[in-house]
Amino acid sequence: MPPVQRRRRGFLVDFYPSIQTVDRRGNRTVLPDPDAEPINVRAWVAPDRSSKAEVPGQQQINVYTLGTHADLQGVDMFSRVNWNDNWWDIVSPPAHHEGERHTRHWTFTIRERPDDGALNG
Repeated sequence: MPPVQRRRRGFLVDFYPSIQTVDRRGNRTVLPDPDAEPINVRAWVAPDRSSKAEVPGQQQINVYTLGTHADLQGVDMFSRVNWNDNWWDIVSPPAHHEGERHTRHWTFTIRERPDDGALNG
């Protein structure tokens, strides 16, 4: 099978938009909406940086840059991403890159979650 051009065809990625809620103490908080339908888009993914856990007590960190042509309503830094059977946090604000119709895109920096990524926590 020939290699797939990942930027054009990309990976299927699920974005879970965030909502603003009030916790039991009355504080406004923003968190991923567990009841929302995921926004499924095709995205290209490029490794950004990683840190391998070599010593007991350290944590392995994987960070990727994810890009998409879609304008994702409700997706911000508090949203959650499901890609490659893992859960990811968005760690920087989504960046819009202007350009021609073919080059205009959004980029996100995502970091792999150390837990199971449940949307309620």
